[in-house]
Amino acid sequence: MKAQDVLREELIALLEGGNAHFGFMGALADFPLEHINSKAPNTPYSFWHFVEHIRIAQWDILEFIRDPKHVSPNYPEGYRPRPEEQTDEKGWQKSINGVISDREALKAIVRDKKTDLFAPIPHAPDYTIFREIVLAADHTAYHTGEIAIMRQVMNLWPAGNLYLTGKPD
Repeated sequence: MKAQDVLREELIALLEGGNAHFGFMGALADFPLEHINSKAPNTPYSFWHFVEHIRIAQWDILEFIRDPKHVSPNYPEGYRPRPEEQTDEKGWQKSINGVISDREALKAIVRDKKTDLFAPIPHAPDYTIFREIVLAADHTAYHTGEIAIMRQVMNLWPAGNLYLTGKPD
């Protein structure tokens, strides 16, 4: 197997999560919908705020890669809902679906053999697709960990959850 193929497989695995950290969907498994707007003590953001923040940031990275005219949201206010905002089950699922859909688009870029992962991005020559993929995966993993910790602190894991026993996905 060629080094580029191995690299592509590892980047896909990094985007999916689950090796050294929770995968995004694993952290949300069996999530009690009545708590999508709940906040841990001393935390200004709810579970939905974290999911929506992951979605917005990942979308921004994806669009930065593929659209030279893309304009990122203002930071920090454009990267997450306001602390007082809430959603319903439909909005929760829309946020989750957006994360999954954009992650699939990032994976398609990585899988495309025509993609030179290390070439400068034409409209942003100080950046590479490799850097942006790692950034997206790292950012998602960080906030997925926060979601998992919030669930644990708030006692929102279902009984017998495999993540609490240390067993893998």
